[in-house]
Amino acid sequence: MSLEWSSRYHSFDAGWSPGEEMGSMRNGSGDEYSVVFSAAGTYIRGFAHESAMSPYVNDGPWPGVLDSVSEVFHHCVEEPAFCDEDGMPVVTACLWREVGDDRWQVGEIDYPDGVSDPDGALYLFARLVDPSPEAFRRFAEDYYEVPVDLDAVRYVYALRPLTQAVVTTLNADLALRDLADDLAAARYPSVTS
Repeated sequence: MSLEWSSRYHSFDAGWSPGEEMGSMRNGSGDEYSVVFSAAGTYIRGFAHESAMSPYVNDGPWPGVLDSVSEVFHHCVEEPAFCDEDGMPVVTACLWREVGDDRWQVGEIDYPDGVSDPDGALYLFARLVDPSPEAFRRFAEDYYEVPVDLDAVRYVYALRPLTQAVVTTLNADLALRDLADDLAAARYPSVTS
């Protein structure tokens, strides 16, 4: 839906770093998340810029949010792409799951009283909790303010090889060749004709 990476809402990089893949979201208003996949497990960092738990309100990450992150994910906590220009982690919500874990882990956090969605996690991760083509279609029609063909979204969600016909259905201004670098970065299958 967005050809330019700088204005893209969702992105995926299958070669984020050696042995890691990353899916991310940036809404253009300051909210973002990153999901890092590795052989060790998965690390998720979210930042809701208006959150009561913003590191900019508290001169650093909210107590407990990062304090007990598993050692195998410490490099993610310190990752420059997830920090501001002064090296402060830009985070209001964090969870992780090592390969052998039976559930997601979060820090021991004393959340602020009387604040609905204090870390912004409900808002940030809503589409991750409902990863259906129908939920994405609702989001895309609202965000891009254009009709979105549900069958085309289902086609992409099924990871079927992308064709020019599907690309045209989703964005008539794009050619499949325009997406070649992005498809390669995401390791998404496509056909050349």
